[in-house]
Amino acid sequence: MEIICKNCHHVFTGHYCSNCGQPSATHKINAHFLWHDIQHGLLHFDKGITYSLKQLFTRPGHSIREFIEGKRVRHFKPLSLVVVLATLYGVLYHYFNINTFPLRTEKTLDYNEFNEWMATHFSWVTIATIPIYTIGTYVVFRKQGYNFFEYFVLNTFKASQRLFVQILTFPILFYLNGSAEIQKFSAFTYAIGLILIFWTNIQFFNKISKTKAFFMSILSHLIFLICFLIITAIILAITGKLSS
Repeated sequence: MEIICKNCHHVFTGHYCSNCGQPSATHKINAHFLWHDIQHGLLHFDKGITYSLKQLFTRPGHSIREFIEGKRVRHFKPLSLVVVLATLYGVLYHYFNINTFPLRTEKTLDYNEFNEWMATHFSWVTIATIPIYTIGTYVVFRKQGYNFFEYFVLNTFKASQRLFVQILTFPILFYLNGSAEIQKFSAFTYAIGLILIFWTNIQFFNKISKTKAFFMSILSHLIFLICFLIITAIILAITGKLSS
């Protein structure tokens, strides 16, 4: 039986493409796929990181959609990519003692302690925010034909985009460390992250108009912010870090 490869469109027979090596069967992205990615993807470092980063900054939405639909051979595993980038950024943040709250003196929260905790747990915090982003994406774009786990992969790749921007701009962050300007720079990088989110969504959801995708992306992000603030408030209240 002849098979058309989903990655390179080469016609072949057997279990693997004779042209690029991709398996003939690519599994639908679901809970099992993500669990397999966690078990194996984090333990095997391959050469796809450069390719994935290039795709995320040249044709992000199209490449992520192709990944979800089965074109995966050259890509770095999405969760692995986030862990690598988040760990690198966390190490830089901790080693150079970056302080993004130099002027905060409120008694409701020890910002120095919070800043240090974020630096040492940055990778896990980044991963923990992805499901929250996914809630907003799933609620707003649920009629576009993808499941929650596929939207999780979409937001995992988008997290890698933002992390790579933060790594590239880290020298500026270090230069502004401890100054009043550092929070303005943090706001600037946050704005860049939003632009990347909207650009990626507009490409990814190519069956709807760009205008509709843009405004739906804004709504999706607002849902993320609301969920994030609620969850953060609950955690701070439980741990006693939030004053009554």
